[in-house]
Parts: sequence; C-alpha cells; structure tokens
Amino acid sequence: MNTFTVRAYGAESTTADLKEMNIERREVTPNDVEIEILYCGVCHSDLHTARNDWGGTIYPAVPGHEIVGRITKVGSEVSKFKVGDLAGVGCIVDSCGTCESCKHDLEQYCLNGFTGTYNGKDKHLGGHTFGGYSQKVVVDSNHVLKVPENLDLAAVAPLLCAGITTWSPLKHWNVGPNSKVAVVGLGGLGHMAIKLAKGLGAEVTLFSRTPGKTEDAKQLGADHVVISTEQAEMDSVKGKFDVIIDTVPYVHDVNPYVTTLNISGTLVVVGYLGGLEPILNTVPMIMGRKSVAGSVIGGIAETQEMLDFCGEHNIVSEIETIKMNEINEAYERMLKSDVKYRFVIDMQSL
Repeated sequence: MNTFTVRAYGAESTTADLKEMNIERREVTPNDVEIEILYCGVCHSDLHTARNDWGGTIYPAVPGHEIVGRITKVGSEVSKFKVGDLAGVGCIVDSCGTCESCKHDLEQYCLNGFTGTYNGKDKHLGGHTFGGYSQKVVVDSNHVLKVPENLDLAAVAPLLCAGITTWSPLKHWNVGPNSKVAVVGLGGLGHMAIKLAKGLGAEVTLFSRTPGKTEDAKQLGADHVVISTEQAEMDSVKGKFDVIIDTVPYVHDVNPYVTTLNISGTLVVVGYLGGLEPILNTVPMIMGRKSVAGSVIGGIAETQEMLDFCGEHNIVSEIETIKMNEINEAYERMLKSDVKYRFVIDMQSL
C-alpha cells in the first residue's frame, strides 16, 4: 500500500518527553478520507498512553483522539463527504461492522474490539495507529463525523471524547426536561456533563469537595452546587437524583452519592477505571432499586447526534489553546488540574 510522510509529535518511550517525529499515513483507499488536522484536543488518555500508565503502549506513540480538520482528499466510493468539508475524528477509526454491537451503532462496544485512533492495530499498514498530534490523518469514511460550521472549531475538538463520554450516558438513561441530574467532579468531563445535561433540559447539580467551584459551575449551567464534604448538604439531597454522572478520574468512595439517588436512579462512572474503595454498599441499592453503572464514549451515530445537538444549541467545550511544542508542559499542568477545562492544540503550530 502506498504511503506518505507527515510530521507528528509523539513519545519514543515511557519516560521520554513528546517530540517532533515523522510518521507514515496510507494513501486514501476507495472508502477513505484524508483530513488536514486543524485542532486536536488533549485528553487524560493521551497522557496515560504516552507514559504507559495502563500498560500496553506501543512506541513510538502519537496520541490525540479529539480531531477537527478539513477534508483534503476523498476515496472514489465516498459519497457523504467532499473536499473542503469540516470533519471530526474521535476515539474510534475502525470496527468490525458485523457483530451485534456494531449492527446497533454501538461500535464502542465492538465484540471484536474497535480500532483506537492511536495505539490500535492498524489493519492497513500493520503495526499500530497514530493519533491526531500530526498534520494529517486518513480514516475510513464510516468513522468520520460532520462538524457543524457555526461552532468554534477549536472548542469542538473535546466534544469528540469528553463530550460524547458524558452525552452517551445522559441519552441512554433518558435525561430530559423532567430529569434531576448530578455531576461529580468539575473538570474536562464534568464541565461537559453540566452543559449537555442543561442543554437537554435537566435540573443540574454539581457535587464538589470545595466551595471554590460554585461560581464556575453556575456559569456553566448548574442550577445547584452541593459541597460533598458537608454532611448537612449531602443529607439535604438524599433520594433526589435520577442520574449521577461521576467523572472523578481516581479511586474514591461512591457510597455517599448512591444515597442521593432517587428510586431506580443510576450512578454512572465515566472517569475512573479500576476497583472501588471502600467497597460498594449494596443496602441502599437493594432498598431503592438503585444502580451503579459504567459507560464509555459512544458510537459514530450517537457522536454525530451529539455534534448536531451542540450545533443547534451552540454548546462547545471551555478550552485553552496551546502550541504543539507546549504539550509536555500541558501534561504536567493536567496532572495538577491546572486547566479550565480542556487543552486544545492549534495544529498549525506543528
């Protein structure tokens, strides 16, 4: 298969800073589109992959799965995109297309394993996939998204991970105008959960450990803020919420939040991978038919639905734009939660 070379930014090892490098992209096949990348969001998953925090990273690793750009080439069999169109690429660049999950537009749960935008198995060139910290990307058109022209393109990028990660559970659990939704954690995921839940018409509450985030939360659309370290405030919302979106990215106690669920309410973990500590107490769950669930990103159709919704309601992420050579500093700041609320790389700086 013919290839071409593009500049990218990636890590050569677990301990190496990201630096400029060259990578190969395939020439477009009949079903592909080639995208010039204009902006790429920075996700915690990028950092974890670059530093092999989860194990399994293949080097060199080029992160980036919040990609927005313009199409520069289309394959001969592509009909829904044309050169010059705005396009987005999220966390998935391929899936089997034949399993029951894929047949129901749930590619994120592909029973044969979806192909990640980076560090996935490259079915075309062999080796592994490279992400959006690069000049261009070539993707199967069935995994490419249409981006509304009316939105701030840089601020659209995080919708492709942070946005869909919170949109998917909100939609699955039927959040709407009569819903009472709470969000745990005000970060990249949490601020999008507030905006999207409010956009869907819900009454939205933020759980925060400190009062310092109250003003920010209300500016983002939260109706209420509950300080989770104040028992009286937690007691005041017992049995209130239909859905809680838990975005906290580290091990924490979910039991206090379960008690704030309404009958048949669900707490959805979207920010943390691993065991719960202390152990989950099932008594309030059994006595109120309450659930603790998990959710991850969304399929292509659902992601397109979210982008269209954001276009109609003018919803985008709150971002800080950086240059490509500032990515290592941005990673360190991310570890300190020193960003409101998502970094986005201006890829013209590469």
